[in-house]
Amino acid sequence: MNAPARPRPKTVITAHANADFDALAAMIAASSLYPDAALVFPGSQEKNLRNFYIQSTTYLFNFKAFKDIDISEVELLVIVDTRQKSRVAHVQPLLDKPDIRIHVFDHHPDTEEDVAAEYSCVKNWGSTTTIITHELMARGIVPGIEEATVLGLGIFEDTGSFTFNSTTPEDFTAAAWLRQNGMDLGVISDLLARDLSSEQIRVLSELIESAKVHDFHGIEVTVAEVSTEEFISDFAYLVHKFIDMENVRVMFALGRMGDRIHIVARSRVGEVNVGFICSFFGGGGHGYAASATVKDKTLSEVRDELIALLYSHINPQITAGSIMSRPPKVIESDKSMREAADVMTRFSLKAMAVVAPGTMRCVGLLDHRTADKAVAHGLKDVALAEYMLTEYMSVGPGASLHQVMEIVIGKRQRFLPVVEGGEIIGVVTRTDLVNLLVEESARIPETLMPDPKRERNIRPVMRTQLPGSILALLEQAGMLAKELGYKIYAVGGFVRDILLARPNLDIDLVVEGDGIRFAHELAKARQGRVKEHQKFKTAVVVFPDGQRIDVATARLEYYEYPTALPTVELSSIKMDLYRRDFTVNALALNLSPGHFGQLMDFFGAQRDIKEKTIRVLHSLSFVEDPTRILRAVRFEQRFNFRIDGQTLRLIKNAVQLNLFAKLSGSRLTHELQLILEEEHVLECLNRLQDLKLLAAIHPQLNLDADRMRVLMELRKVHDWYSLLYLEPPVNSWRLYILGLTMGTEREQFEQICRRLRFSDRELREFLNLRDHIAEALARLMTWQEAQSSMSEIYFTLDPLPVEGVLFLMARSRREVMRKNISQYLTRLRSQELLMDGSDLKTLGLRNGPGFTAILRQVRAAAIDGAATTRERQLELAKTLLEKLRKDGLDAVQHRPRNGRGAH
Repeated sequence: MNAPARPRPKTVITAHANADFDALAAMIAASSLYPDAALVFPGSQEKNLRNFYIQSTTYLFNFKAFKDIDISEVELLVIVDTRQKSRVAHVQPLLDKPDIRIHVFDHHPDTEEDVAAEYSCVKNWGSTTTIITHELMARGIVPGIEEATVLGLGIFEDTGSFTFNSTTPEDFTAAAWLRQNGMDLGVISDLLARDLSSEQIRVLSELIESAKVHDFHGIEVTVAEVSTEEFISDFAYLVHKFIDMENVRVMFALGRMGDRIHIVARSRVGEVNVGFICSFFGGGGHGYAASATVKDKTLSEVRDELIALLYSHINPQITAGSIMSRPPKVIESDKSMREAADVMTRFSLKAMAVVAPGTMRCVGLLDHRTADKAVAHGLKDVALAEYMLTEYMSVGPGASLHQVMEIVIGKRQRFLPVVEGGEIIGVVTRTDLVNLLVEESARIPETLMPDPKRERNIRPVMRTQLPGSILALLEQAGMLAKELGYKIYAVGGFVRDILLARPNLDIDLVVEGDGIRFAHELAKARQGRVKEHQKFKTAVVVFPDGQRIDVATARLEYYEYPTALPTVELSSIKMDLYRRDFTVNALALNLSPGHFGQLMDFFGAQRDIKEKTIRVLHSLSFVEDPTRILRAVRFEQRFNFRIDGQTLRLIKNAVQLNLFAKLSGSRLTHELQLILEEEHVLECLNRLQDLKLLAAIHPQLNLDADRMRVLMELRKVHDWYSLLYLEPPVNSWRLYILGLTMGTEREQFEQICRRLRFSDRELREFLNLRDHIAEALARLMTWQEAQSSMSEIYFTLDPLPVEGVLFLMARSRREVMRKNISQYLTRLRSQELLMDGSDLKTLGLRNGPGFTAILRQVRAAAIDGAATTRERQLELAKTLLEKLRKDGLDAVQHRPRNGRGAH
């Protein structure tokens, strides 16, 4: 049966995300103005509305899923109850159409992101449904009873059954007309006035218990919170109940439901425009009623940003210029790291602004800790411009308090330059903000307190991403640690990949306690075994099913000199994370009972994951360990992220300082091997080339055009071979090293191998492989299809490992030769003879050199199609044996051409 044709309407009607009754009703009302339109419902956070919509509305009106709409046919988009682009993202493909026409009906205030419309009907009435109902009245379009009831439901909800101050005479007029046309008040009453369930009563109680009243210059604002892993039905309705019970004037309710924060806001005072506040969270509404939904932020982050917004909104006279410290203490960019450290020590500064020599033009920031570490690493005479932070934010003196707090709190930039006319005139620090809020008796956001961390619970995500056996193992580890009096965390790439929804069962645990003791107890509980490393206070636990877990004691690593291996001291989880390479890997997942699944983020990892950024934790990261540069490239290409500008500058600085020359070859080889085993190996190598990192490892590793062509072909043949699931599997490291070193002389190749600290055995194996490849290549270049046989291909390639064969296949530019090599790999290599040495013994031939000669010729005949049956092969063997006896061994006992006998 043919699939039904996709709907091809020329007009689509839609509303905002998290649609309420007014949005639904306005869509249905608009369908009377645009009779042939398809209605696309964006979804709703209200459970009763969703049920009503599913059970009733879809049967009565022309609702379609957007995925079923043929957007190429749509000419007109009608948007109701909003004009903000961000709130209609579900129809973004239509908004992106260059020739799309747009009509809007809305009762919300203007915003900067309103869509440009061909026709706009915007009125400051109590509901959007009222606006369209008056249009129906003017055109004489009479609704049916069901339609009138739905429209009435929208008006009743958005006007609070005509009790909100936003209600206008036009709302009453519209409702009266709908009543005249059959609007069923009983249905509306049942939907709007309902008894609370036990779960809703629990949530309402939690809102009441958590409610805190904040005084902003005489205006009281109530902020209440609720947190649950499940969706809370009718959250907005519960907020209305709260307001009615407590007689609240301004209310912000924050509901964490799973991985989202829902905000419902109401205001009865003109000084607080909740629509304006919610717009900063991507939501919208009126000055008196608004909402928003926030992703990728914790409840405490949203709460702190809300307080900052309210404080700034209700105190507009407080600006960056009024709270900054002036004059700023600055240092010129050509000064040394030692001079910077001395100045900051003398004046007890945690950071300084860096200015261009002879000016007050700010060009960077430098913190005291970086300067001190640089001096400790022997970089005291290096210009501070090499390690200053060059990507930072600044504000003008007229910037609002909210703008300042957004940077200091939200962006975690603790030192904020205030700039006017291109010159720095002051700075605002985190301490300045804390002092201001203390003076104003305002609540200090948690993110301004010492050791702030971003916490959210991702247990629901873990349930979907991890196998049940791994989840049970982590829960057991948490309970065992608690019994020992320890705290335990999963850390690093395992946590990162949970957030990225990438499979990764390489588990690293960090224990605030004795990690080695914990490892032994865990192994005992699960019948595993332990390999411990006392020097580094780490252990590996191997379980009977093969699962491995690395266990470490929370530690702080410091480097006695650049590129040295780390020295280990006991530390806390925060300091343990600080020693890691990049922010995206500096995440911890609490496994302790009662906190299981709580994500700990001290360094903005979640932000960088969201923004697809690879960023070091401090400016001297690559000085301490240059191999992190190779990891940066590997992660950048694996995740399709980007190395941020500051980190990129530090990479180039490390190359200029020639830090790779001080690295041991074994550490370089380990990181290079990981890169050559990556799926995006070519992209990694290109990036290494662009950053001059291959030449930094060894000058002979530069990529020229020939090497790049062969490397591209190597990836193709590697992927082709891997998809065939043939044995043996290809060794990516060996294969790509052949490509990287192609064209080097023997002495040059030996130099590269010695730089990478190959063992004597590895060096011999690679040299022999290169020699065999050269011999095979010489023979293949003389092979002619009309004059040569496939058995010659077989005996030429058979001595080579699979990596050597694939290299020849990639290097060959002759299509016929590539096909022949593919035949060897897929068919000839595994082709078995239908006879063997036992048959020769039966024919009377004793063990000896004649065996090899006869079996080789039989195999050649089988490959070339001259002896494809057992009978024919035995017949050929007899003939050869007779010739052997007649002519003597010398005629047939010549060595095989490639020094290797038949299998």
